[in-house]
This record gives sequence, structure tokens and C-alpha cells, in this order.
Amino acid sequence: MREDVTKTDAILLVEDDAEIGELISRYLATHQIEAAVVADGRAMDATLAARDFDLVILDLNLPGEDGLSICRRLRDGANLPIIIVTAQGEDVDRIIGLEMGADDYIVKPFNPRELLARVRSVLRRSRASAQTKEPAGGRFYQFEGWRVDIMAHQVTAPTGMKIALTGAEFDLLYALCERPNRVLTRDQLIGLTHGPTASPFQRSIDVLISRLRQKLESDPKNPKLIQTVRSEGYLFAPQVLRA
Repeated sequence: MREDVTKTDAILLVEDDAEIGELISRYLATHQIEAAVVADGRAMDATLAARDFDLVILDLNLPGEDGLSICRRLRDGANLPIIIVTAQGEDVDRIIGLEMGADDYIVKPFNPRELLARVRSVLRRSRASAQTKEPAGGRFYQFEGWRVDIMAHQVTAPTGMKIALTGAEFDLLYALCERPNRVLTRDQLIGLTHGPTASPFQRSIDVLISRLRQKLESDPKNPKLIQTVRSEGYLFAPQVLRA
């Protein structure tokens, strides 16, 4: 059976506990995923400058520059997928990490199989983002002057400006464009954007909705495109055309 990831996938693990880093890298290697391990942000920067990686696993509790600051820098500098690692019960760090653009998270202590599932899921979504298959019915969505190029994964504002979205943000917008004027629950959106390995942490969808509103809405505090349906979920309100 073909693996979901190939031997060309390379992961950078930012983890200051050498024993944990070694265990994770060995486990991922048995599943055809190469993992380099560094202990802090400075070593991470040097390693990223020397070679390319497909994904970063980032522990938030690091010496020197903290993981949240590193997450912000990574997201500002490149569209490299990020999985953050948080301590059990640290919901605030988890939410802030997602707000800063992390694609997923995992809570310590975790089962290596869960980490592998999350890595595969994020890599799968990242690869899907890079593919150029044209969906049935057209390659563009248009709404309220906005234009979404599905093949190129580009979003253009009514002003003509290109708007940068993370992979997770684009997946959410794609799911909404596919299902306009329908109430979608948080569980449905988690399944549509994260797949079968999705976390039950529903607040992650709220954070993703908030991030998307900041980029699409003229007034994010009074959204007209992505509306909240109390006690139910979210509704994408505009008329969506496919071309």
C-alpha cells in the first residue's frame, strides 16, 4: 500500500528536550518522514536558511525566543505549514498560536501515532494546495467583487489586490464557497478543513473564522460575508458564482 507521505517529505522539529526530539525523529523515520531536530529559534533559523522543509513542528515552551514569537515570524516570512505543540491545559497558548497562523496543534503528552496522523493530514492539505487539478464546474469562485482562483490558490480583493491566505484559511474559504447560504456547524467545518484526524477543539474553527474575517470583511466586528448563527455555526452569506 502506498504511504500518504513520501521519502521526500522533510520535517523540522523545534524541541529543546533532546530525548523527546530523538524519540520523535526515530518514530517518524520509520514512517518514511525525515525529521531534523533543533533546540531553539536561532538554530531553527540557521537550519531553514540551509535547506528546505515541508513542515515545522514547533514546541511553544522553548528557551530564549518563545514559540509564539517564532510562530509569528514563520508565518510572516513564508507559507510553511506549522504544527504547534502545547502543554496540557494551555488553551490560551493554543488559541494564540492558531490566531498567529499555525495549521494545527497537538497537546503534550501525546501518542506518536497521533502526531503522525496530524503530520500526514497537514502535509496532505499542503500538497493539495499545490496541485493544479481543476474542480468540476470551473476554477474560479466570485462573490461581492472577490475572486478565488482554486488552481493557483490565489484570492483577489475587489480592489485587485492579492490577499495572502494560509493553507488552513484557504481550505476554510474553499469549504464556505462550496456551500454558500447554508448553516455549517463547527464540527462540519472541522471535518471539511482538517479531515478525519481533526481535533475536537472547536475553538480552532472560531479562530480560523476570525482570521478569515480580518482579511475579507470591511468591518470584521460586524461581518456581512461570514455570519455567525447563534448556537448553530456559521453561514457564508454572499451569492457565489463559479466560472
